[in-house]
Amino acid sequence: MNVSVDNDEQMRQLGRKLGAVLGGGEIIELVGDVGAGKTTLTKGLALGLAIKEPIQSPTFTISRVYEARDDLELRHYDFYRLTEAGIMGDELAEAFESPRSIVVVEWGGVVDGVLPADRIQVHIATTSETGRQVELRALGDVSRGILEALV
Repeated sequence: MNVSVDNDEQMRQLGRKLGAVLGGGEIIELVGDVGAGKTTLTKGLALGLAIKEPIQSPTFTISRVYEARDDLELRHYDFYRLTEAGIMGDELAEAFESPRSIVVVEWGGVVDGVLPADRIQVHIATTSETGRQVELRALGDVSRGILEALV
C-alpha cells in the first residue's frame, strides 16, 4: 500500500487510521532517514489508540511505553544509537509475546534477528521539504489482514 503525504498533519492522520485498526500483538517496523517522519507517524498511531499523554521520541531513552485504549499498551523503541541488540533483544522478545502490546520499532536493523517475520514495515521516503512517500508492507498473514482493514 502506497500513500503520499504532503505534511506532518497528513502523516499523523495516516498513523491515526492505522492505530484505530490495531487490537494488540502487532509489530510495526518504521524505516526511514533521520527526520523522515517516523515519530510523527507514531504520534498519529497514538491518537488512533486513544493515548492521552504526549508521544516523545525514544532516541535517547531507547524505549517508551504508553497506556492505550482497551487495556492495550504502545511500546515505542528507537535503536538509532545501538550497534547490537544486547539486552534489548530480550525486552523485545517479551514485548512481542504480549497480546496487549503494540510494538513500534525505529531503526530495526540492529534487532532484525529478533523481529518476528509477521510484521508491518512502513518505509518513509522524503519527496520534498514536507512531502513523504509512505509504503506499508505486510510481512505475513496477520499483518496483511490489518492493512486490508485499513483500506
